[in-house]
Amino acid sequence: MSEPEDTKLVAAQLEDDIPDLPRPKSGFLPIETNWFDRLFISVVIWIALSLFWFRFVEPAGLSIWISNAISAALAFFIIKKG
Repeated sequence: MSEPEDTKLVAAQLEDDIPDLPRPKSGFLPIETNWFDRLFISVVIWIALSLFWFRFVEPAGLSIWISNAISAALAFFIIKKG
């Protein structure tokens, strides 16, 4: 037995009422990311830069605060544009 025409129209209207889900932002990163993915990438870069700074740059006399400032600026850029 076939469905009446009215039920098909109601089902089509209900599908149209579903709001679009937010799409992941595409930026300069080679993968599709949302804001939390970009935040996570920024934290990983901050940790890696800090370890590199402690090993190679700080013995030369430059403070770790310079590394933190670079990491903060890079994180802001990645989260906004990434």
